[in-house]
Amino acid sequence: MEPDASVREVMDREFVGVSEADDLEETAELMLEEGTDSAVVLRGSDPVGVVTERDALAAFVDAGEDSPSVSEAMTDALPTVSPEMTIAEAADELSVGSTQRALVSDGDEPLGVLTERDLLTASPLARTANGAAMAERERAVAGVTEGRGNPDAEPAETRRSGGSRFEDQSLCEACGSLSRELSPFNGQLLCPDCRDI
Repeated sequence: MEPDASVREVMDREFVGVSEADDLEETAELMLEEGTDSAVVLRGSDPVGVVTERDALAAFVDAGEDSPSVSEAMTDALPTVSPEMTIAEAADELSVGSTQRALVSDGDEPLGVLTERDLLTASPLARTANGAAMAERERAVAGVTEGRGNPDAEPAETRRSGGSRFEDQSLCEACGSLSRELSPFNGQLLCPDCRDI
Protein backbone atom coordinates (compact mmCIF):
# COMPACT_ATOMS: atom_id res chain seq x y z
CA MET A 1 0.00 0.00 0.00
CA GLU A 2 1.34 3.40 -0.91
CA PRO A 3 2.08 5.78 2.01
CA ASP A 4 -0.43 8.26 0.61
CA ALA A 5 -3.26 5.71 0.27
CA SER A 6 -6.61 7.16 1.24
CA VAL A 7 -8.99 6.16 4.01
CA ARG A 8 -11.55 5.29 1.31
CA GLU A 9 -9.27 2.46 0.13
CA VAL A 10 -8.95 0.75 3.52
CA MET A 11 -12.16 1.55 5.43
CA ASP A 12 -14.90 -0.99 6.07
CA ARG A 13 -17.97 0.20 4.16
CA GLU A 14 -20.33 -2.02 6.12
CA PHE A 15 -21.16 -1.16 9.71
CA VAL A 16 -23.92 -1.84 12.21
CA GLY A 17 -26.10 1.17 12.97
CA VAL A 18 -28.41 1.38 15.99
CA SER A 19 -30.43 4.09 17.71
CA GLU A 20 -30.02 5.43 21.23
CA ALA A 21 -33.34 3.95 22.35
CA ASP A 22 -32.53 0.42 21.17
CA ASP A 23 -32.27 -2.32 23.78
CA LEU A 24 -28.61 -3.06 24.51
CA GLU A 25 -29.17 -6.81 24.69
CA GLU A 26 -30.66 -6.83 21.18
CA THR A 27 -27.81 -4.61 19.98
CA ALA A 28 -25.25 -7.01 21.45
CA GLU A 29 -26.99 -9.93 19.71
CA LEU A 30 -26.91 -8.00 16.42
CA MET A 31 -23.20 -7.28 16.84
CA LEU A 32 -22.55 -10.98 17.45
CA GLU A 33 -24.60 -11.98 14.38
CA GLU A 34 -22.76 -9.47 12.19
CA GLY A 35 -19.34 -10.40 13.62
CA THR A 36 -18.43 -6.84 14.60
CA ASP A 37 -17.07 -5.38 17.82
CA SER A 38 -18.92 -2.08 17.63
CA ALA A 39 -22.07 -0.35 16.40
CA VAL A 40 -22.47 3.25 15.32
CA VAL A 41 -25.23 5.01 17.28
CA LEU A 42 -27.41 7.12 15.00
CA ARG A 43 -29.99 9.81 15.72
CA GLY A 44 -31.91 9.74 12.47
CA SER A 45 -29.01 9.58 10.01
CA ASP A 46 -26.64 11.62 12.21
CA PRO A 47 -23.98 9.66 14.10
CA VAL A 48 -23.93 10.55 17.81
CA GLY A 49 -21.65 7.89 19.27
CA VAL A 50 -20.49 4.31 19.30
CA VAL A 51 -21.20 1.28 21.45
CA THR A 52 -18.50 -1.38 21.68
CA GLU A 53 -18.40 -4.90 23.09
CA ARG A 54 -16.57 -3.48 26.10
CA ASP A 55 -19.22 -0.76 26.62
CA ALA A 56 -21.99 -3.37 26.45
CA LEU A 57 -20.25 -5.69 28.89
CA ALA A 58 -19.68 -2.88 31.41
CA ALA A 59 -23.33 -1.79 31.12
CA PHE A 60 -24.60 -5.35 31.66
CA VAL A 61 -22.44 -5.74 34.76
CA ASP A 62 -23.68 -2.42 36.18
CA ALA A 63 -27.35 -2.98 35.25
CA GLY A 64 -27.94 -6.26 37.04
CA GLU A 65 -31.39 -7.62 36.11
CA ASP A 66 -32.56 -4.80 33.83
CA SER A 67 -31.44 -4.58 30.22
CA PRO A 68 -30.10 -1.08 29.64
CA SER A 69 -30.63 0.96 26.47
CA VAL A 70 -27.88 1.79 24.01
CA SER A 71 -27.80 5.40 25.26
CA GLU A 72 -26.77 4.17 28.73
CA ALA A 73 -23.77 2.26 27.36
CA MET A 74 -22.56 4.26 24.36
CA THR A 75 -19.52 6.49 24.15
CA ASP A 76 -20.60 9.94 23.00
CA ALA A 77 -17.43 10.99 21.25
CA LEU A 78 -16.72 9.24 17.97
CA PRO A 79 -13.92 10.80 15.92
CA THR A 80 -14.80 11.44 12.30
CA VAL A 81 -12.38 11.27 9.40
CA SER A 82 -12.75 12.17 5.75
CA PRO A 83 -12.57 9.41 3.13
CA GLU A 84 -9.98 11.50 1.29
CA MET A 85 -7.51 11.60 4.22
CA THR A 86 -4.32 9.60 3.89
CA ILE A 87 -3.86 6.64 6.20
CA ALA A 88 -1.10 8.57 7.99
CA GLU A 89 -3.45 11.51 8.70
CA ALA A 90 -6.16 9.11 9.91
CA ALA A 91 -3.67 7.35 12.19
CA ASP A 92 -2.82 10.74 13.71
CA GLU A 93 -6.53 11.42 14.33
CA LEU A 94 -6.98 8.08 16.08
CA SER A 95 -3.90 8.54 18.25
CA VAL A 96 -4.95 12.04 19.33
CA GLY A 97 -8.39 10.77 20.31
CA SER A 98 -7.01 7.65 22.01
CA THR A 99 -9.59 5.52 20.23
CA GLN A 100 -9.48 2.35 18.17
CA ARG A 101 -12.04 3.41 15.56
CA ALA A 102 -13.35 6.41 13.68
CA LEU A 103 -16.41 7.08 11.60
CA VAL A 104 -15.72 7.83 7.95
CA SER A 105 -18.03 10.59 6.73
CA ASP A 106 -18.17 13.01 3.84
CA GLY A 107 -20.08 15.47 6.02
CA ASP A 108 -23.58 14.41 4.98
CA GLU A 109 -23.78 10.80 6.04
CA PRO A 110 -21.63 8.00 7.45
CA LEU A 111 -19.79 6.03 4.76
CA GLY A 112 -18.05 3.42 6.89
CA VAL A 113 -15.83 2.74 9.87
CA LEU A 114 -12.05 2.85 10.07
CA THR A 115 -10.29 0.82 12.75
CA GLU A 116 -6.72 0.60 13.98
CA ARG A 117 -6.59 -2.85 12.41
CA ASP A 118 -7.46 -1.35 9.00
CA LEU A 119 -4.63 1.14 9.37
CA LEU A 120 -2.11 -1.46 10.54
CA THR A 121 -3.00 -3.78 7.68
CA ALA A 122 -2.63 -0.99 5.13
CA SER A 123 0.45 0.61 6.64
CA PRO A 124 3.57 0.54 4.46
CA LEU A 125 5.50 -0.18 7.68
CA ALA A 126 3.58 -3.42 8.13
CA ARG A 127 5.13 -4.76 4.95
CA THR A 128 8.70 -3.80 5.82
CA ALA A 129 8.60 -4.60 9.53
CA ASN A 130 6.98 -7.99 9.02
CA GLY A 131 8.31 -8.74 5.54
CA ALA A 132 8.85 -12.44 6.09
CA ALA A 133 5.52 -12.93 7.86
CA MET A 134 3.69 -10.94 5.18
CA ALA A 135 5.35 -12.90 2.38
CA GLU A 136 4.43 -16.17 4.10
CA ARG A 137 0.81 -15.04 4.53
CA GLU A 138 0.60 -13.97 0.89
CA ARG A 139 1.96 -17.36 -0.20
CA ALA A 140 -0.64 -19.07 1.96
CA VAL A 141 -3.41 -16.95 0.39
CA ALA A 142 -2.18 -17.97 -3.05
CA GLY A 143 -1.88 -21.61 -2.01
CA VAL A 144 1.86 -21.63 -2.68
CA THR A 145 4.33 -23.30 -0.36
CA GLU A 146 8.06 -22.90 -0.36
CA GLY A 147 9.95 -25.56 -2.26
CA ARG A 148 7.13 -26.51 -4.63
CA GLY A 149 7.45 -26.43 -8.37
CA ASN A 150 9.99 -27.63 -10.89
CA PRO A 151 13.36 -25.91 -10.25
CA ASP A 152 14.42 -26.73 -13.83
CA ALA A 153 11.53 -24.60 -15.14
CA GLU A 154 12.91 -21.47 -13.44
CA PRO A 155 15.49 -19.28 -15.15
CA ALA A 156 19.09 -20.04 -14.18
CA GLU A 157 19.64 -16.58 -12.66
CA THR A 158 16.61 -17.12 -10.39
CA ARG A 159 17.94 -20.50 -9.23
CA ARG A 160 21.40 -19.04 -8.57
CA SER A 161 19.98 -16.18 -6.50
CA GLY A 162 18.05 -18.70 -4.38
CA GLY A 163 14.69 -17.02 -5.08
CA SER A 164 11.63 -17.82 -7.08
CA ARG A 165 10.12 -15.56 -9.69
CA PHE A 166 6.70 -16.14 -8.10
CA GLU A 167 7.56 -15.70 -4.41
CA ASP A 168 6.21 -12.15 -4.20
CA GLN A 169 2.94 -12.80 -6.06
CA SER A 170 -0.47 -13.78 -4.79
CA LEU A 171 -3.98 -14.17 -6.15
CA CYS A 172 -6.40 -11.24 -6.26
CA GLU A 173 -9.49 -12.23 -4.26
CA ALA A 174 -11.81 -10.54 -6.77
CA CYS A 175 -10.54 -11.56 -10.23
CA GLY A 176 -8.16 -14.41 -9.35
CA SER A 177 -5.19 -13.05 -11.27
CA LEU A 178 -1.61 -13.22 -10.00
CA SER A 179 -0.28 -9.86 -8.87
CA ARG A 180 2.74 -8.46 -7.02
CA GLU A 181 0.76 -5.39 -5.97
CA LEU A 182 -2.06 -6.78 -3.82
CA SER A 183 -3.42 -4.40 -1.20
CA PRO A 184 -6.14 -4.79 1.41
CA PHE A 185 -9.31 -3.03 0.27
CA ASN A 186 -12.64 -3.42 2.06
CA GLY A 187 -11.62 -6.70 3.66
CA GLN A 188 -10.08 -8.32 0.56
CA LEU A 189 -6.63 -8.49 -1.02
CA LEU A 190 -7.11 -6.85 -4.43
CA CYS A 191 -4.95 -6.09 -7.45
CA PRO A 192 -4.71 -2.48 -8.73
CA ASP A 193 -7.30 -3.14 -11.49
CA CYS A 194 -9.95 -4.41 -9.04
CA ARG A 195 -9.28 -1.58 -6.55
CA ASP A 196 -10.00 0.96 -9.29
CA ILE A 197 -13.46 -0.46 -10.08
